[in-house]
Amino acid sequence: MTSGTRTTKRTARQATKKSTKPASPKPLKKTAKPAAAPSTKGKPGAKVALISSRLAYRGPLFDVYTDYVREPEGENSRRDVVRHSGSVVILAIDASQDPNDPLIVLERQYRHAAGQYMWEVPAGRKEPEESTLPGAKRELLEETGYRAKRWTKLVRFYASPGFLGEWMQIYLAEGLSAGESQPDEDEYIECRLVPLSQALEWIENNKIIDGKSMIAILLYSRMRSSSRR
Repeated sequence: MTSGTRTTKRTARQATKKSTKPASPKPLKKTAKPAAAPSTKGKPGAKVALISSRLAYRGPLFDVYTDYVREPEGENSRRDVVRHSGSVVILAIDASQDPNDPLIVLERQYRHAAGQYMWEVPAGRKEPEESTLPGAKRELLEETGYRAKRWTKLVRFYASPGFLGEWMQIYLAEGLSAGESQPDEDEYIECRLVPLSQALEWIENNKIIDGKSMIAILLYSRMRSSSRR
């Protein structure tokens, strides 16, 4: 037997041994870890330090300040803020004709900032020295001529807290009695009593697009639904 034959047999035996040896299990693939949530620097509720504040504009209705603040993350930022004494919003309801679909006092007036006429509930600026309820009664009388027997304090909210410091307090006014309106010289207001069902349709159809009015009407509708359960 030649050396070439021995080599061939030895190679064959080695191949046989390799083929009969059980295969090693393949390592499991590592599963991808779920994506981590974006990190948020600082802790919730961390204090913000006011470094400086400068009056940039003073107007008859609001002031604008340029503030520099140290954020919770430790970074210094510039913030231009509109400072306002706050506003009152009145959802005036007349349920004397149809308690199942009460009437809402709505106003239509031109809003220059929006560039269009808008349907809204009565509202106005609270004078710095007055409380919210007297301010609400004054605004309702001035803009619509209505007085109300019952007043209920509802929600208070910020319309655009990214730059606007104005808060709005909503009141529910019921038991209405009509009178003579006393609008300001620059106010041209059309008033109308609109059924709640129609006001809700106006919101759905983008006929009412004023934020405070949408909040007041939708909240009142929800309150009525909850009370009937």
